[in-house]
Amino acid sequence: MAAAQAAPGDGSDRFFGNGHWRVAVSPWSLHFAPSEEHKPVLAVALEWQRDDDWLWGGSYFTNSFGQPSAYVYLGQRIGHLLEAQPQLFVQWSAGMMYGYRGEYQHKVPFNSNGFSPGLLLSLGWAFDERSSAQINLLGSAGLMLQISYELR
Repeated sequence: MAAAQAAPGDGSDRFFGNGHWRVAVSPWSLHFAPSEEHKPVLAVALEWQRDDDWLWGGSYFTNSFGQPSAYVYLGQRIGHLLEAQPQLFVQWSAGMMYGYRGEYQHKVPFNSNGFSPGLLLSLGWAFDERSSAQINLLGSAGLMLQISYELR
């Protein structure tokens, strides 16, 4: 699949740059302090991974209380951390989350009308050029498994 090409000088090349799309699913999560209120957290995401390691994307998920939620973000995937294990990578993203509303609005910090800042830190393993898995740290709430496939 060919990467999106920006017209030279139109400014969009700074946003898209050279890169490729990545799709991800998160089929499993673990809460550090489980509660009977908690529901399964499932997520799908689409990211644009630039060749300079920067990325941006969005995710749709059901939060821990079954509410439809979203996260839009900017971040970096930094690979080849160890010479002996080039498949190992770290990823971080920061952005805006929407979805914790009503009686659950205080379950995430700095929430205002369902909007709150978000930050994910991840440790991952690339199985090959296109597929990888990572563990996302969800603040002090828990961990989420993510499986990704790159559309190159």
